[in-house]
Amino acid sequence: QVHLVESGGGLVQAGGSLRLSCAASARTFSVYNMGWFRQAPEKEREFVASVTWTDGRTYYADSVKGRFTISTDNLRNTVYLQMNSLKPEDTAVYYCALRRGIAIRPGTGVDYWGQGTQVTVSS
Repeated sequence: QVHLVESGGGLVQAGGSLRLSCAASARTFSVYNMGWFRQAPEKEREFVASVTWTDGRTYYADSVKGRFTISTDNLRNTVYLQMNSLKPEDTAVYYCALRRGIAIRPGTGVDYWGQGTQVTVSS
């Protein structure tokens, strides 16, 4: 069983930056992928970014391209989401996700979820 522990959320002014972290309890799978989703109030959960653990390939939602960067620390089994130039529209609960074997993309399933961390961007 994998546990994902998130941190780094908070309140920031528009144009500011935040860095989210998600640490996996153990890397128990030979191949898995991690990513981030978010859910704004009264909206569906949506894909934000993902990374393939083995080769570092990344994928971003159009809404965050050029502003957000996903990265990994393989030694610490940790994935990060650096969020720059934040907008009020980015306000949401951000969830870390892990999927075994298959890359995370919009509409794909997820095997494990983090507990969520609130990001609030004020205007």
